[in-house]
Amino acid sequence: MPRIPGVATKDAGPLIRACYWFARRRFGVVPEPFTVLARHRKLFMAAARHELAAEKANEAVPKPILELAVFRVAQRLGCSWCVDFGTMLQKHAGLDIERLRHIDDYRTSPTYTDQERLAVAYADAMTTTPVSVTDEQVARLREEFGDEGVLELTYQIGLENMRARMYSSLDIRDQGFGSGDACRLPEAEITGRGA
Repeated sequence: MPRIPGVATKDAGPLIRACYWFARRRFGVVPEPFTVLARHRKLFMAAARHELAAEKANEAVPKPILELAVFRVAQRLGCSWCVDFGTMLQKHAGLDIERLRHIDDYRTSPTYTDQERLAVAYADAMTTTPVSVTDEQVARLREEFGDEGVLELTYQIGLENMRARMYSSLDIRDQGFGSGDACRLPEAEITGRGA
């Protein structure tokens, strides 16, 4: 149970209920972080708009590579909710989620492409304290993805650092997306992060 309890649908106002309906339609259930953040309606609406806008802004880096980098951040920071949700997104993107169990070996594993290795290494460098990104690393990313791609990766990795740290701090835990019924949603219903 989160440190701050979520708002039940029956207790939510009309706007929050409408957002819950959208989330339920998209993900099969309302993600628990939504319900917790609903305790602060203005922050909830700001976060929802931001997530949708950030999702739509990504065009330079293939979505599976972004999702893998985001997943790595969640895994490194130990956010069980983010790992759970990220696993579902990867599954519905048609990726082999079994390889996520071995992401620590991404540098040498033949299951990861060069682009994926670059993105995951960047996620690692951005997630360490202090940040350990190098000029050479960014130069290599620019060669591979261009300036817009580097900005997309940087933004999404930074955003996941915020999510994972926030959800972990509030003790929001996995919800069964990666292994439960929600993971069995038809692929057409899962179109992106949105959480």
